[in-house]
Amino acid sequence: MFRQDRYPHRSRYTAALVLTAVGTLLAAGVQTGTAVAADRGRSAKIEATPLAAAAPARLSATKRAALLKSAAAAAAGTAQALDLGAKEKLVVKDVTQDADGTTHTRYERTYAGLPVLGGDLVVHTDGARLTVSKATRADLAVPTTTPKVSSATVRTKALAAADKARAESPEVSSAPRLVVWAGAGKPVLAWETVVGGVQHDGTPSELHVVTDAASGKQLTSFEGVQTGTGTGQYNGTVPLGTTLSGSTYQLVDGDRAGHRTYDLNQGTSGTGTLFTDDNDVWGDGTQSNRQTAGVDVAFGAAATWDYYKDVYGRNGIRNDGVAAYSRAHYGNNYVNAFWSDSCFCMTYGDGSGNANPLTALDVAAHEMSHGVTSATANLTYSGESGGLNEATSDIFAAAVEFHADLAADVPDYMVGEKIDINGDGTPLRYMDEPSKDGASRDYWSSTLGSVDVHYSSGPANHFFYLLSEGSGAKTVNGVDYDSPTYDGRPVTGIGIDNAQRIWYRALTTYMTSSTNYAGARTATLQAAADLFGAYSPTYLAVADAWAGINVGQRIALGVNVAPIGDQISGVGQEVSLQTDAYTTNSGAGLTYSATGLPDGLTLGATGLISGIPTTTGTSEVTLTVTDDTGASATASFTWRVANIYANATRVDIPDAGAAVESPITVTGRTGNASATTQVYVKIIHTYRGDLTVDLVGPSGTVYSLLNRSGGSADNVDQTFTVDASAQPIAGTWKLRVQDRASIDVGYIEQWQLIP
Repeated sequence: MFRQDRYPHRSRYTAALVLTAVGTLLAAGVQTGTAVAADRGRSAKIEATPLAAAAPARLSATKRAALLKSAAAAAAGTAQALDLGAKEKLVVKDVTQDADGTTHTRYERTYAGLPVLGGDLVVHTDGARLTVSKATRADLAVPTTTPKVSSATVRTKALAAADKARAESPEVSSAPRLVVWAGAGKPVLAWETVVGGVQHDGTPSELHVVTDAASGKQLTSFEGVQTGTGTGQYNGTVPLGTTLSGSTYQLVDGDRAGHRTYDLNQGTSGTGTLFTDDNDVWGDGTQSNRQTAGVDVAFGAAATWDYYKDVYGRNGIRNDGVAAYSRAHYGNNYVNAFWSDSCFCMTYGDGSGNANPLTALDVAAHEMSHGVTSATANLTYSGESGGLNEATSDIFAAAVEFHADLAADVPDYMVGEKIDINGDGTPLRYMDEPSKDGASRDYWSSTLGSVDVHYSSGPANHFFYLLSEGSGAKTVNGVDYDSPTYDGRPVTGIGIDNAQRIWYRALTTYMTSSTNYAGARTATLQAAADLFGAYSPTYLAVADAWAGINVGQRIALGVNVAPIGDQISGVGQEVSLQTDAYTTNSGAGLTYSATGLPDGLTLGATGLISGIPTTTGTSEVTLTVTDDTGASATASFTWRVANIYANATRVDIPDAGAAVESPITVTGRTGNASATTQVYVKIIHTYRGDLTVDLVGPSGTVYSLLNRSGGSADNVDQTFTVDASAQPIAGTWKLRVQDRASIDVGYIEQWQLIP
């Protein structure tokens, strides 16, 4: 939905990805570091032909049904092969197949008969070989399936959440359902409540609220409605698929499973009336003719259907040969368009004053692509995965424009440019430099997940533009672009044809509901390896484009070593640090060496640093990795060994109650603590702004660590530095925590002290 606001080898499944739909068109940490790849020829696009073996097979309805039936029959055996628990079952959602017969089966999971949200996975089978891409790697188990909090209570809480989101006339139309929430961290028993109503901009609402069934706290929420011959207002004169019924023509597309286009007549429910005509000549290009919007809507649906079929062999939105339907003229002054899974339909408003319909081709393609996402990865519509969901619709909207190649709507890398929703001739979003819209982000950062999904989509849109066209100034179809990069280094494009194929394969084969930006990088690199070969120029360009938006590193030709952060370990505490290195030289083995390792630690032949540190101090460590061709790379970091004291006993924090304390007693030490005493604190608590957190020294001195800071963000996972040089090291230190506001609850999980 739109928001109005101002080589030769085909590598397979080397790693599993770690990682509902109504959406609109308007509005995890990633390792980063200095790029080390050498520049590769940047003056022209990289030309490559996808490997035929990895192309999607064009499955007939009969063949697809047979694959689904076979997967369902084998579900129990597959669950056993994946070592799932006795209470877990797999439910087949979708199946696709590559031209070489490799099959990808997407499953949902149940636990003790309860749906598991965030438990989806994709099983890849290549002959006798089986690998898996999972939304979560957490063990799926909860202590009980009996809730402590009643459904009536969570219903009230869900309505309150809808009120907070400024929904109008919120209503829970069906009883909350018990589920297992596995979308983040340790799985828990939860209630899922769907609240209907109307969003503040007039879009229908299907707000999913997930509530902990033991504590009653809200775990997450996400929106289910995703906001996004005839002569049309935007598409010009185009061919239409129509059906003659008696002497009347209907806007029913028999070539595309009978897709129907309706006039809602400014209504907001039902289907309204089917568009009809007496001579099969539809619309006149003016907004005042009601058929004009119908022409744009029907053509947009047909063009999107054709794109997915022509390029990927996909048979409709769900790949099942069933048509969605479209509704034009929704509401009054409704400045948006949206896709809804519940009706399996697209809906379009007429804009401000009912004079500027949101029926352009990229709008239609955007909305229908929400349906494709829902039928495949089903990216959760919140946080980073929500931004990727929105970006996927923008990416395929651009791809559909290029595939249709209309003279009236010349293909470009802008979103909503034809509808001029802001009245100033500007598009809604720019893919080459998303921040030009005033709200979208150009690059990934650790705060991206807290941004509205229509703006957190910016970095992924930027990635796709860089991958397609490359960085810097250029003109494409008469439009000038000048795309920057985060690291200031150039990116060479591979062309939109290959870029879209990589994104589609990543979405449909490797992404899951909780995929974040780091996971999307992994998925697209694997897709590029499948289609063009690992470490091929196209594969390397994918890594370059991700580095261009601050996600991961560029890949150097030769040996690559992932950055290693500065380390801190305790005397007498076991260490196990697996370094990450690889070479692009085919078949070459790796040899590891290191200097400066703390006493007690050794480096193994596979790059594992292990042992037990024996002596305090700080050393400079340099890891060198060399391959059999003589190519090498290094990574340098500091390693501090200190006396670390810890308490990992859980301490519950009462809601708006008295302070609680967690002690650590230090013995056998003399002298005073350091002026740079470090305190690591991990507290699980929603709305951390409720909390005060203090360190109390052995002599009673109180050092404030947090004083109700952080607002609505969840949890504390942070290291603080305090000057505790006036305190003796020996004695009892305390972490004191108090919740000073009602509603949210939590507990101290652990804390550590380095005095």
